Amino acid sequence: MDYSAKLDEALNKLHEEGRYRTFIDIERKNGQFPHATWRKPDGSEQPITVWCGNDYLGMGQHPVVLAAMHEAIEATGAGSGGTRNISGTTVYHKRLEAELADLHGKEAALLFTSAYIANDATLSTLPKLFPGLIIYSDALNHASMIEGVRRNGGAKRIFRHNDLAHLRALLEADDPAAPKLIAFESIYSMDGDFGPIKEICDLADEFGALTYIDEVHAVGMYGPRGAGVAEQERLMHRIDIINGTLAKAYGVMGGYIAASHKLCDAIRSYAPGFIFTTSLPPAIAAGAAASVAHLKHDNSLREKHQEQAAKLKLRLKGMGLPIIDHGSHIVPVMVGDPVHTKALSDMLLENYGIYVQPINFPTVPRGTERLRFTPSPVHGPSEMETLIQAMDALWSHCALNRAELAG
Repeated sequence: MDYSAKLDEALNKLHEEGRYRTFIDIERKNGQFPHATWRKPDGSEQPITVWCGNDYLGMGQHPVVLAAMHEAIEATGAGSGGTRNISGTTVYHKRLEAELADLHGKEAALLFTSAYIANDATLSTLPKLFPGLIIYSDALNHASMIEGVRRNGGAKRIFRHNDLAHLRALLEADDPAAPKLIAFESIYSMDGDFGPIKEICDLADEFGALTYIDEVHAVGMYGPRGAGVAEQERLMHRIDIINGTLAKAYGVMGGYIAASHKLCDAIRSYAPGFIFTTSLPPAIAAGAAASVAHLKHDNSLREKHQEQAAKLKLRLKGMGLPIIDHGSHIVPVMVGDPVHTKALSDMLLENYGIYVQPINFPTVPRGTERLRFTPSPVHGPSEMETLIQAMDALWSHCALNRAELAG
């Protein structure tokens, strides 16, 4: 076989479909985010404003977080030195897990290197702990959840997105004595819609199922202490396993689950994705712990974040741009074609210094390609005005429809 030709074929297919992903070399400026520098392939530089970052609250440059990380580096050095079992557990890791358990009102928390790994490792391990487990997974769950469910070797059922009637029908069709788990998200990141947490918990109670919620796009931003939508709706006590990230609203890196002592202990003891992975550097754990602790008390950033999202959606709607608005902080502007989406992204960057990545298949279904904006408390009026004017001009330039989608 001509391996090189096969690689060319695979890559050319992405180019032809307008789905080839280009990494933009950017340098964030501490204290000035969302402003950054774009380092172009030709060696030149251009100032840009980042509109697609997941550092939703700007905590990646917060003095409390930076001070904690500096202190940990001075105290312990760079890396952790091993897996959690082999010299990689420090006071910083234990402190972070205690903060997370407290955040979610759970007995324990278990730290992973990312929320992807936390989802994959946990969901793929659960059937080892509960033989015969059936996992009921929302059709729009994140790729990490899908991968974990796929790899676990157990039975799975996919219910239509947020379709409680379909979920009920699937539950009713299975053996009442079989162990069951319902896996879903609180906020689905591409459309920004919410999962029906209470109703899913009601079904779980009725059919004797465990509940597993991914709060990745909600932790830090929703609820009185930033524990997520389940906290906001006063439902955390009804969720058995909560998955979250430290790399978005908390501005650092890592993922975790929060659950009972027994469940965290079992995952810690059985999940290869946890057992054989070098633990996060102590400085990362220290920064994350400081961020979680700070956001338990600082509601001003959460409030400003929601105000910014609402303002941006209102301005885009006012121009007749097709956005999806489910009331969350996610702002998707629908384009519907991968080539047009990439072209818009390129023109925004090159002509206006606005950085927003195109979202194409397989992240979203074909025909629903979009630009996904993530406004934050550190995006000021001038940045928003520049974005609005650019979108208005480019939408006309590309002759795209100005038809509002139902939210």
